[in-house]
Amino acid sequence: MADIKYEIVKEIGVLSENANGWRREINLVSWNDRPPKYDIRDWAEDHEKMSKGITLTQEEMENLIDLMKNE
Repeated sequence: MADIKYEIVKEIGVLSENANGWRREINLVSWNDRPPKYDIRDWAEDHEKMSKGITLTQEEMENLIDLMKNE
């Protein structure tokens, strides 16, 4: 399996933290030198390990925000 390159462009915030110290965060992340996307996933404290997560484009994030406002 090929290595995955990532760069956390902007740390937006922590949504929660579990007992093992991993934090569910929302960040702007560039994956494999592509334009950054909003990213929600669990990270180890040093950002060296991560869980599976979800990435959203700017448009998808705006749609999500609109949906949540109307909830």
